[in-house]
Amino acid sequence: MNIYEIVTTRILDQLQKGTVPWRKPWSTISAAPRNLITNKPYRGINVFLLGGHRFASPYFLTFKQALQRAGAIKKGERGCPIVFWKWHDKKESVEDDEQEKKSAAPLLRYYTVFNVEQCEGVPSPAPETRRRFEPLPECERTVRGMPTPPRLEHQGTQAFYRPSTDTVVLPPPERFNSRELYYSTLFHELTHSTGHDSRLARKGITDAVLFGAHEYSREELVAEMGAAFLCGHCGIDAATLSESSSYIAGWLQALQNDTRLVVLAAAQAQKAADLILGHVEVPAVEQAA
Repeated sequence: MNIYEIVTTRILDQLQKGTVPWRKPWSTISAAPRNLITNKPYRGINVFLLGGHRFASPYFLTFKQALQRAGAIKKGERGCPIVFWKWHDKKESVEDDEQEKKSAAPLLRYYTVFNVEQCEGVPSPAPETRRRFEPLPECERTVRGMPTPPRLEHQGTQAFYRPSTDTVVLPPPERFNSRELYYSTLFHELTHSTGHDSRLARKGITDAVLFGAHEYSREELVAEMGAAFLCGHCGIDAATLSESSSYIAGWLQALQNDTRLVVLAAAQAQKAADLILGHVEVPAVEQAA
């Protein structure tokens, strides 16, 4: 049996061990965006509006708050809007006794905030000291050896692949719970990237699909199987296989728990892993580009 068959068999053997709610093997507690003055974390949609910021500091403030701290916004910097609901008292006339009645109505408001790194003269807490990240040599060789790879960016608190710009985005490596889980997540997103038009042109990447749709769920199986294969190739599967199996089981449940899909996804994942490892030629359209 080759590494692909071995990993597939082990995953099938572990699918009965249950599922996990979601796959997020990195810390986001200290990285949560918050207001510098109140130290309160932002909530609701604002977490997503600010969560993908490129800054090391999680602290934001308004233009007015920067001035109150005897600081200023750096020239050319652009802020990010945040929204909130404010309850506004409005008066209603009551015809019976010709009196006015007060009622509350929600109004949507917004502020523009700037990260402290976009400011001058604004004192702020120093960025947290992160533990030193030591790359795993075999994993690094695999990542760096991928022919015509996507762009890789480390920022924010989310992991995803953006087909429109052919970009993989991950949280900084130091935020992951282990080195193995960092590379497993990176392999997952790299497998997604093989579905790009310039590579394997896989449905689920080339076509816009909704979260939870059948094609989306199947693509997630392919990505995690590809990651499992690459972890096996690099010898770190022992530290990642349990979490991968639980993640796959979660998506199988969305697909009516059809374990046959693992085998079908494994075939596509093998093609993706082969491409990343340089075992197959990149399509001519990519070479020409």
